Amino acid sequence: WKETRYRLPEAQLPWRYLMITMFCLSTEYIVAFNGYFTAKARSHFISSALKSSEALDWRIVPRKNPASDFPSDFEVVQIRQASHSSLLTLEDHPYIKRVTPQRKVFRTLNYTPDSCNNDTRWTQKWQSWQSSRPLRRTSLSLAFGFWHATGRHSSRRLLRAIPRHVAQILQADVLWQMGYTGSGVKVAVFDTGLSEKHPHFKNVKERTNWTNEKTLDDGLGHGTFVAGVIASMRECQGFAPDSELHIFRVFTNNQVSYTSWFLDAFNYAILKKIDVLNLSIGGPDFMDHPFVDKVWELTANRVIMVSAIGNDGPLYGTLNNPADQMDVIGVGGIDFEDNIARFSSRGMTTWELPGGYGRVKPDIVTYGSGVRGSGMKEGCRSLSGTSVASPVVAGAVTLLVSTVLNRELVNPASMKQALIASARRLPGVNMFEQGHGKLDLIRAYQILNSYKPQASLSPSYIDLTECPYMWPYCSQPIYYGGMPTIVNVTILNGMGVTGRILDKPIWQPYLPQNGDHIDVAVSYSPVLWPWAGYLAVSISVAKKAASWEGIAQGHVMVTVASPAGNNVGGEMTSTVKLPVKVKIVPTPPRSKRVLWDQYHNLRYPPGYFPRDNLRMKNDPLDWNGDHIHTNFRDMYQHLRSMGYFVEVLGAPITCFDASQYGTFMMVDSEEEYFPEEITKLRRDIDKGLSLIVFSDWYNTSVMRKVKFYDENTRQWWMPDTGGANVPALNDLISVWGMAFSDGLYEGDFTMADHDMYYASGCSIAKFPEDGIVIAKTLKDQGLEVLKQETAVVEGVPILGMYQTPSEGGGRIALYGDSNCIDDSHRQKDCFWLLDALLQYTSYSMTPPSLIHSNSRVTPPTGTDRPLPERLEGNHLYRYSKVLEAHLGDPKPRPLPACPHLSWSKPQPLNETAPSNLWKHQKLLSIDMDKVVLPNVRNYRPQVRPLSPGESGAWDIPGGIMPGRYNQEVGQTIPMFAFLGAMVVLSFFVVQLTKSKNKPKRRKPRVKRPTLPSQPPQTIGPQHTRPRTLED
Repeated sequence: WKETRYRLPEAQLPWRYLMITMFCLSTEYIVAFNGYFTAKARSHFISSALKSSEALDWRIVPRKNPASDFPSDFEVVQIRQASHSSLLTLEDHPYIKRVTPQRKVFRTLNYTPDSCNNDTRWTQKWQSWQSSRPLRRTSLSLAFGFWHATGRHSSRRLLRAIPRHVAQILQADVLWQMGYTGSGVKVAVFDTGLSEKHPHFKNVKERTNWTNEKTLDDGLGHGTFVAGVIASMRECQGFAPDSELHIFRVFTNNQVSYTSWFLDAFNYAILKKIDVLNLSIGGPDFMDHPFVDKVWELTANRVIMVSAIGNDGPLYGTLNNPADQMDVIGVGGIDFEDNIARFSSRGMTTWELPGGYGRVKPDIVTYGSGVRGSGMKEGCRSLSGTSVASPVVAGAVTLLVSTVLNRELVNPASMKQALIASARRLPGVNMFEQGHGKLDLIRAYQILNSYKPQASLSPSYIDLTECPYMWPYCSQPIYYGGMPTIVNVTILNGMGVTGRILDKPIWQPYLPQNGDHIDVAVSYSPVLWPWAGYLAVSISVAKKAASWEGIAQGHVMVTVASPAGNNVGGEMTSTVKLPVKVKIVPTPPRSKRVLWDQYHNLRYPPGYFPRDNLRMKNDPLDWNGDHIHTNFRDMYQHLRSMGYFVEVLGAPITCFDASQYGTFMMVDSEEEYFPEEITKLRRDIDKGLSLIVFSDWYNTSVMRKVKFYDENTRQWWMPDTGGANVPALNDLISVWGMAFSDGLYEGDFTMADHDMYYASGCSIAKFPEDGIVIAKTLKDQGLEVLKQETAVVEGVPILGMYQTPSEGGGRIALYGDSNCIDDSHRQKDCFWLLDALLQYTSYSMTPPSLIHSNSRVTPPTGTDRPLPERLEGNHLYRYSKVLEAHLGDPKPRPLPACPHLSWSKPQPLNETAPSNLWKHQKLLSIDMDKVVLPNVRNYRPQVRPLSPGESGAWDIPGGIMPGRYNQEVGQTIPMFAFLGAMVVLSFFVVQLTKSKNKPKRRKPRVKRPTLPSQPPQTIGPQHTRPRTLED
């Protein structure tokens, strides 16, 4: 295949950043098999499958790498002009599991070396426009330049730890003094390679190249830095200098990689029995099935995988894959003052939306800002990013593994249990920012060396009263009639790679603490594999507590069973408690209750759903979940501060009781609607429910214009909707004579004395004549996209408010842009407008500033231009919960049944509940006091910002390592320390000489009282008073 890439001038073609000209004459697919087969067998399976298909021109792509000589579970096949039937034919073969497009990852390099930038500020130097998805799986370092600039933290000054390195700050030297240096542990670094004769590394066991470049060396420096944080033995010391380093070069010097390269490298890592694997890359595509499946297989083979959670903070819902997987240790970043790094991605996971709720991630946080590591050829340098925090944890894990005598006890689950149980919680930070807290290496060592195989939970308790840690659960009390609160708990099974839950979890309310006032339903993984599963706890208020206020407590008992190891037979079991504590309030009035429609929001992956603001060139995909606790978090916090109670609907509109709610909010909806939903909503509004709709742009010509060739799937991607699915919204509101247009507008304006910005919004095309419509002067952004021309349009209707005519009927408010309440790219918030609309919909109070506004216009009739239609040939049905494929146009699926919860039968306890659910989460049968540590001073680094003109790179000596590293002591002791020692020695010699030469005087004998005998004092080196480890 041939590829041509053009750089598009930003000033002349601001809307063609996705229009990359590229020609591809062939298509590659990853064919995954149900097992490991030889190359001959794999070729036979594929040829027999394609023998009778339409794919006449195909070949198996040769892969020349260290894994080529071993059996494999996949093959890369190049099929020219592949048809859908040929792919189905492949998948029908009994030995073929899945056929997916070969993916190419391209990382943009924004190089900002600390040594050349004394101010060390984040930059946004885009070197070229790339045709691959900007949100692909990427490296996650910042200062080095693999980071995708979002502009969220420009002018942030890095802080430096002086003078110690990160390994010593985390007290790795305590374990070094005990003789543990990572010996015997195999650690793999999947990155950009490593030079053969780098002076920082003495135990590089193997370097392998999985790319199409014929070199093993690191041409970028990123892989060298990561390896140095883990295993450097001099200057900027790593955690485990004696560990076996296995370097996997999976990215080229142009930052290019393919999924197949990773799959081969992962297979080789399993073959080599790697213990710890660091992956400082990530991306939002948790539906890259071959990649995700292989990560599961790796951890199932006892490989402890550590991965960065991403650099898309401070926005919530920005976790990267594979760090968001249950079996992977996901690492976030903090600075040296223990503040969550602004760049560090935040939870929750979004796999489970819209029907469920996300899990707690990251698992743990550690230093990731201004960390020192090995330079590309020699010396040290400083980098920032979760790409840096990940090898800090990987190095710590490698060191910890070397301290455990019985290595059978160490597995991905037990290691994660030790890390999260020992982590130190950061004050004032919620669980979606810090996970379980800051890495504590010494406490983790104590836990591991007393560890007994068991199950545990993450989080280990549910306390809806504990703020801010339990945000968002603690931000809103629960009440009778509300949507059940869902807490998604991860079960970690340290007993084995596979397990199951015995019987059913048991709900035991504490009667003295009103536990009988809540109902609990539990769903869980039928099989815990690999090493983990889920426990979804739904909490609701019992009817008898409809008018009650107070605290209710209980706990859920879960027993996990796992096959006993060492061929002993039988099962091991472990029982864990999940304490539950909630605050209950009387059911709020209907006017204060707002229901958020989550069911009709779609996002990437799997489809191309574009951003709502087309100006965001470096972030074109909508991938944050559109949830009130992710990219609409600020809006949610604002509504809570105004006294509203906000609930989430993760099911069709037919599944809620409209009489309970004052306002139904539909924001940025991309999904279609079932006919039954449209009928139900019309009936609900006639009976008093109000509706607020925030729409976004939709224009089929613009959608065709912003298609792009995706290097990952090697296909042209065209949006299946615009920012919102306007034709579907128009079907929903047409009964009231309302509709949105396909106009696309942007611009600044003032409304009710508030500065506003309209970002790629649509206009109102049709509205009832007795409604209130506000219009503004805006720029025609659609014309700019299509013809690169600028035009200003006066009187663009953007806001409409309408009281339905039925007696007791609700009110409807329409606004054409959601960006002003979306955290993703919000420039000027319009929370004041949302307040005004809620006053209108909930209390029928029309804002005077809008009624008497000079911008009020006659409502449009919709006769001047046709209403928008669905894009012909779109593939929305592939990702829709509503549509299904059909001959001709897609048709609605049958309406699904509403979710039904099976409430657990309570087993009440007439005993007092624990008063404080949070304490250091000690695992069962672990007494850390039994693990003796050498006397060591607790170290807290001095922190200061770089001074103007000061270099970011330091020339300071490394610490002293035990054993064979003592040979370098003479080279690292500064001369002034040596001279100081000589002065002290000379002083004692002089004093001793004076005392010997001093003439003796006879003294009269004096009878002295007899004193109790004391042990003679010994003269030796001075010792500092030992300090206890910080609690």
